[in-house]
Amino acid sequence: MMKIVTINIPDQYLDCLETMVNMGYFPSRSEAVRQSLKQFLTNEHELNQDLNPERFEAFKTQQMEALMYYK
Repeated sequence: MMKIVTINIPDQYLDCLETMVNMGYFPSRSEAVRQSLKQFLTNEHELNQDLNPERFEAFKTQQMEALMYYK
């Protein structure tokens, strides 16, 4: 079952998505976002699967601090 989710992205990201859809890389923007999110989640899982709970919490805190820095 799929749910509708609304996101805000920069114009340049949308332009890239549209171009990739128009070139036939993806059948739709939604499918492009789904595949990208799936790849991201897979990569994150692989990166974090070997961390024990304490190391994972420390890593998560570090990542959150890095995200706050770039905002």
